[in-house]
Amino acid sequence: MTDRPTAVVTGASSGIGAATARALARSGFHVVLGARRVDLCAEIAAQIDGTALRLDVTDAESVTAFAAAIPQASLLVNNAGGAKGLEPVADADEDAWRWMFETNVIGTLRVTKALLPALIASGDGYIITVTSIAALEPYDNGAGYTGAKHAQAMLHRTLRGELLGQPVRLTEILPGMVETDFSLVRFDGDAEKAANVYKGITPLTADDVADVIAFAATRPSHVNLDQIVLKPRAQANAMRAYRES
Repeated sequence: MTDRPTAVVTGASSGIGAATARALARSGFHVVLGARRVDLCAEIAAQIDGTALRLDVTDAESVTAFAAAIPQASLLVNNAGGAKGLEPVADADEDAWRWMFETNVIGTLRVTKALLPALIASGDGYIITVTSIAALEPYDNGAGYTGAKHAQAMLHRTLRGELLGQPVRLTEILPGMVETDFSLVRFDGDAEKAANVYKGITPLTADDVADVIAFAATRPSHVNLDQIVLKPRAQANAMRAYRES
């Protein structure tokens, strides 16, 4: 593809993924952007001299085709994921739970398995997985998402040990409140509900998270940043934040 090292970013059509693609390109990577909305990826790829490929992490055939189109890669950013609903366990929507586990957990598994041989073969591979502070603690009405993010984190953290001795580093990024279209998806496009999530708070932006990912990706090869937790100044944890009236 290029003489620049290749970075692969999933969920790259918007939000943290799109910002990460831009940040990595500025850091000297050739970026392969993968998402279902490949037209949006193509727009970003044209701006950063990258490559856009269609990717649906919930579809095994899509992941296989995606990986086959990438001859070499040294960095994988597992960013694809999301949440649906905010109900108590007693009212849980099983279809929403299945989507969250399929997207966040199995999707991350599929892409990681598919690209792991190339990452190892690069001689200096790196896997960065974007989980959430939901991977550290539960919060009321969020069991489906916190459960999925805990499972995704266990996948990533287990791989950290399994790859000891291989030329691959692993970093888990755990953001708190980040204002993207995340909440809009969670609430099925209800803009008012999504806006209320960040009301009275200056949240993180996608660029804030992308800057941290790019920082991790450009550390010397012997340095492994195991976990990076980042939150807005006004947020202490998943359940506690200070909101301006």
